[in-house]
This record gives sequence, C-alpha cells and structure tokens, in this order.
Amino acid sequence: MPNLPKGVPAVPAISRDEVAHLARLSRLSLTDDELDLYAGQLDSILSHVQRISQVAADVPATASPNPTTNVTRPDVPVACLSPEQALSGAPAVDEQRFLVPQILGEAE
Repeated sequence: MPNLPKGVPAVPAISRDEVAHLARLSRLSLTDDELDLYAGQLDSILSHVQRISQVAADVPATASPNPTTNVTRPDVPVACLSPEQALSGAPAVDEQRFLVPQILGEAE
C-alpha cells in the first residue's frame, strides 16, 4: 500500500464487487470466501504495481538491466581461397567440386 499519513484509510485498488464482476465475465463460479480472498490479493498486487510505477517513472524501459552493445567490425573485402586452395585437402574432386559418396541411392 502507498505510504499515507496516519489515520487516512487506504482506498482499495479493486473492490470485492469488481472481482465478482470479473469472475462473471470469466465464467468463474467463486464463493464469498474466494471473492474476499481474491479481492485482497488483487488489491495487494495492484498496489505494488502502482508503487513500482511511481518509483520507476524516470527509468527508461529496457529488456535487460545490463547495457549491451553490438560488437561489429568494418566490412572490408579480403582475398578468399582459390578453387584449387579450397579443394586441396578434399579426398576426391570432380570438375572443381567436392566429390562425395551418393547417400540417397538416386541417380542425378
């Protein structure tokens, strides 16, 4: 609950009647004891959310509390391997391509 001066009653964020209304909309059948219980629990949750919203009003929204930056390098073209260099360690080569055993049993 928010800090209020002594003697000032706190107004609940949600009433028992509102909980009953939400239960009807949700097609939930709640007993009187459950309505009282859920009204208290929801009021507590909403009060905490309100308090957090007040405290965090000047904090920017973020997905992570740790700052993250994308580390990139300049995109500079460099020389690549020639076909001969790339195929130099292959066990079998056919027309400047890697030659591998047929695995599906289908002819090309």
